[in-house]
Amino acid sequence: MDCRVPRFAVFILTTLLAAFAAAQGNAPEQRTAAYYRSIRNNTPLLQAFLHDMPKGGDLHNHLAGALYAENLIDYAAKDGLCVDRTTSILIAPPCDASCDRFTAKPAIRCAYGDHVLYNSIIDAWSMRNWRGEESGHDHFFATFDKFIMALNTHVGDALAEAATRAANDHLQYLELMHTADGMAAPQLGSNAGWDANNDFAGLRQKMLAAGLPDIAAATRAKLDDDEARMRALLHCRTPQAAPGCSVQVRYLYQVLRGLPREQVFAQILLGFELAAQDPRFVGLNLVMPEDWYVPMQDFRLHMQMLDYLHGVYPKVHITLHAGELAPGLVPPEGLRFHIRESIERGHAERIGHGVAVMHEQDAAGLLKEMAQKHVLVEICLTSNDVILNVGGEEHPFPAYRRFGVPVALATDDQGVSRSDMTQEWLRAAQTYSLSYADLKDLARQSLEHSFLPGASLWADVRDYRPVAACADAPKPSAACQKFLDGSERARVQWKLESALVSFESKF
Repeated sequence: MDCRVPRFAVFILTTLLAAFAAAQGNAPEQRTAAYYRSIRNNTPLLQAFLHDMPKGGDLHNHLAGALYAENLIDYAAKDGLCVDRTTSILIAPPCDASCDRFTAKPAIRCAYGDHVLYNSIIDAWSMRNWRGEESGHDHFFATFDKFIMALNTHVGDALAEAATRAANDHLQYLELMHTADGMAAPQLGSNAGWDANNDFAGLRQKMLAAGLPDIAAATRAKLDDDEARMRALLHCRTPQAAPGCSVQVRYLYQVLRGLPREQVFAQILLGFELAAQDPRFVGLNLVMPEDWYVPMQDFRLHMQMLDYLHGVYPKVHITLHAGELAPGLVPPEGLRFHIRESIERGHAERIGHGVAVMHEQDAAGLLKEMAQKHVLVEICLTSNDVILNVGGEEHPFPAYRRFGVPVALATDDQGVSRSDMTQEWLRAAQTYSLSYADLKDLARQSLEHSFLPGASLWADVRDYRPVAACADAPKPSAACQKFLDGSERARVQWKLESALVSFESKF
């Protein structure tokens, strides 16, 4: 009997054995990648996979917009606030005495027993069930004035909620945009007035002399109290510590670019002062709709302010909303320069949104410049869809990646959008056919471009090769531990890598 095996059978057997050996070689990561490929078109399984996957950091998260309406109703009820039944705007007490459905200004606690009122408030304070005549853009930005009063005395509660949601989404790090001074800086700016000659140096000295350092000190003290409240709610540093305690939280001072110029300057100055004094404030950002009149008219003036103050405080980090625009929202000329000027004159190390990048002058040249300077873009897919109606193939996310511009996914205002980081990853994975390696890159880039101090864990981010001291992963050597002890950034990056090892071991 001829016992020889046909050549084609040998080929098939060899191929199968090679595939099996490869799967066993770098087993955890390759098996995880293989499982991910097998479920990429199965939305429920993919969502469960992405929920459990460690995701690094959320670098673009507004504290006020991160809160779900249900929590905000609870905060308002505790403070005895009223609500306008027609507009869902919060009002200071006294409220109408009755919870009758015909009262115009009931206590918001009445919503607990009135499902129509309760649901109408949630819809007015978020994008839930949005189907109105107003645009998604207008409905979205109108929510904040309706509920912001609920946040005034509950910042600590809000921090606890944001940290808890981040932990539930398997994030290791959170940078929260927060106007932490309670609008004291704008008031000081109004009192100081504007200098007709745009003398930024003189204006800075005037505001410092008028009490801006006192505002900075009060802001830091207030944050001490708010963080203490957060830790108490989460039972941090106790055996019953909640998962939110494990998330590292830092702050970007949030400047309201729609205010008068003297108020904007005062806020920018306070942001630089806070970031220079308090390690919890890792930088600053300019917020509010970019298409509104004042942000459009004063855009270049704001960049000049940043340029001057960056020279005074060169170590303070800057990230800027830029290019959160779409054709038709502003005239064509309004789309052509915001991202470039934010980088070149505003000294932005990161860009928030960047949706209008392909409308900039010499878009390809700008993308190459961003890649060369390692300017990361904070991509907010859900937000860009509901506010700008830009998504799918129209979104520049693939263009950024094609040019080698670093990107990271972010939530923007997850409470208002009724989203979370898992949904951002799900949208990206399905829309742009991302591989498992792509997902790991997004997570790692978020921490690589965080504003945490210290050296990076990576000697080379192109292949994620760790520094020599930490080459013996997954357990840190004495030399590696010394390196980690000296770098806050590297410690959080190591935490992500450890979480990824644990996640991949399940496959």
